[in-house]
Amino acid sequence: MLAWFLKSMAKGVACLPARWAQALGRGAGWVLAHGMRLRRTYVLEVLARSFPEKTPDEHREIYAAMCRHQALNLVEILRFAGGREEEIRARIEVSGEEVVKQALERGKGVLVLIAHFGNYDLMGLFASRLLGYPVTIITKTLKNQRLNELWWELRQKAGLKTLPSHNAYRACVRALRRNELVGFMLDQNRPSGQGVFVDFFGKPASTTPGLAMMSAQTGAPVVPVFMRRMPDGRHVLEARPVIEPPPDRKEETLRACTAAYTKIIEDEIRRDPAQWMWLHKRWKSRPANEAESAPAKA
Repeated sequence: MLAWFLKSMAKGVACLPARWAQALGRGAGWVLAHGMRLRRTYVLEVLARSFPEKTPDEHREIYAAMCRHQALNLVEILRFAGGREEEIRARIEVSGEEVVKQALERGKGVLVLIAHFGNYDLMGLFASRLLGYPVTIITKTLKNQRLNELWWELRQKAGLKTLPSHNAYRACVRALRRNELVGFMLDQNRPSGQGVFVDFFGKPASTTPGLAMMSAQTGAPVVPVFMRRMPDGRHVLEARPVIEPPPDRKEETLRACTAAYTKIIEDEIRRDPAQWMWLHKRWKSRPANEAESAPAKA
């Protein structure tokens, strides 16, 4: 039922003039922030800890703007799914594409460091469908099976391959050997024992070392890529300078590389905090010594 509703909604949203669709997204964002108050208490607590220099009013502004961004993300994805590809193409400016092309010339594939920042789903669809890059994304399976199937179908139609995070390593290595792009979300919590704890906004966060491990094993370089929504509604898709593979696969090396990747994500979020999805319980897993003393809220 949900999948059918979203498919119908995609067609309806695609029929709207662009200005009306943007207004719909902003309105939906207001409902999320002020009507549903989506995870408001949790997000405000995390924002207060992450940005102690900001006032409570500023934290509330970031929360409301985040809800608006997430609603606009969905509207843009629905318009893309509904056939408005050229409209979306015209609103995205690409910066640093030569970095990706030069990295691919090495013939080892490229590991793309990405996060839940800006319109992250649109970024993958755009790179695959409209720029023509072969892209594989490692992602978590959604709890709602119908919604997960719809998202999978949308990505498949765009030529975007998705792999569940629990069973992706070998398939990603094969994609890299085919000299393809593999997108790696590095801003999600990993269960204790499956991640390494690195600093993220001043608090240890359990993070997969898989990106560093895969880069070290295959020799594939890492390229951070982010999509940022601009005040006028356009997007800038920016590739950052290449990060060379780790020199070895020692535990301390992989931890240091994972910490460096995570710092890149944090720096990007600090530029515009509202464009990151603060709804995630990013700090859910805790180090053993901390968990023994007091359970963490975040």
